[in-house]
Amino acid sequence: MANPHRQEKLGELFAAELSELLHTRLKDPRVGFASITHVEVSGDLRHAKIFVSVMGSAEEQVATIKTLKHASGYLRHELAGRITLRYMPELAFKLDTSIAEGARVLELIQQNEREQH
Repeated sequence: MANPHRQEKLGELFAAELSELLHTRLKDPRVGFASITHVEVSGDLRHAKIFVSVMGSAEEQVATIKTLKHASGYLRHELAGRITLRYMPELAFKLDTSIAEGARVLELIQQNEREQH
């Protein structure tokens, strides 16, 4: 049976460690200004979805996610050296557009308020 508390704690730990790895170890110029926003760990602890927010154009976002997917083996190996688990989860990187969507909604609300006054 999956322990949701453990999944959440592992997700937070993975997010912190991956953020540090992105900024200190991964020296690929194709990785733009990226930050880990959230990590979801599966119930069996075999898979982890890493949500990444990337500042930049759509092309830069796609290039960053593609580069992170390519580097997932290296990042998984580095995580295994930092975190002691029986099995290190497979890493799947997903583009997180929630920040951009939130900014767009905020702009629409502000535009609506301006039109009403």
